[in-house]
Amino acid sequence: MTQRITALTAYFIRSLTLSVTGVLYIISGIAFWVIMFPPGQTTPEPSYYVLVLAAFGTAITFLATLTISSKANQAANVPWIVRLPSRVEYLTAVFLASTIFTLILQFFVGILALFRGPELPLDVILQIPPIWISLNVLTAVLALHATDFVASGWSRVHLFGLIALFLFGQSLGTASSNSSWIIVRLNALSRTLLREGYYTLANPLNNLSNWLQNDGAASISHLFGLPFWPFHAIAEAVVAESFNMAQALAPAIILLYATLLVLLASDLFATKDLDLTE
Repeated sequence: MTQRITALTAYFIRSLTLSVTGVLYIISGIAFWVIMFPPGQTTPEPSYYVLVLAAFGTAITFLATLTISSKANQAANVPWIVRLPSRVEYLTAVFLASTIFTLILQFFVGILALFRGPELPLDVILQIPPIWISLNVLTAVLALHATDFVASGWSRVHLFGLIALFLFGQSLGTASSNSSWIIVRLNALSRTLLREGYYTLANPLNNLSNWLQNDGAASISHLFGLPFWPFHAIAEAVVAESFNMAQALAPAIILLYATLLVLLASDLFATKDLDLTE
């Protein structure tokens, strides 16, 4: 099994690297270095280096996964798919290819950025691999769910709709316009129901509006923001240049998210009817 996955992974990496799209990704990496880490200027601080390159890695991971998934979803690959003992091996190769390609490009740009860049202390250097790898792995799995290669029916709508719901809920505490809009609409609906005589429905809506005006919006924001705590923890720790015991668990929690999504992707891909492209 390992040999089959390794061979497929190498094939997908080679196909991407030698393609026009792969060359564009490499050129974009060099352009990113020139723009974000100008060789003529010293990079401000290590936190800038870590976070900016982490953002670059997640963006390239998403795009590379979409590209490799499109290649893997072609009908020309049917002989490989049907000969594999399990479709999951094929999915694993796609996932590994996009992750490995991105990490190589990301560390290449990272080495270039060290030219007249920050002097990274040893503890910061040790923090970089778990941060970058965990974020790239999660991004690759999310990108797989966004493709026709893995998605089955409305699965991606459900997944990304749920993420959007949590993001909106989290924004209630920081974006006053969102919570104010909801409160205004609840008050208007409550008054309409009162005029129509639906007191049983109007009173709870009025109470909900009052609760949101006090500390309800902040409570909802905190609740919906819990799944995003690892990302906030990593950003805060990188800026502070040190991780406390709780923040040190953030990359592991992100990998746990990725593991759950990988299991879901494997189940979807193993049971779906393949709709390959020419």
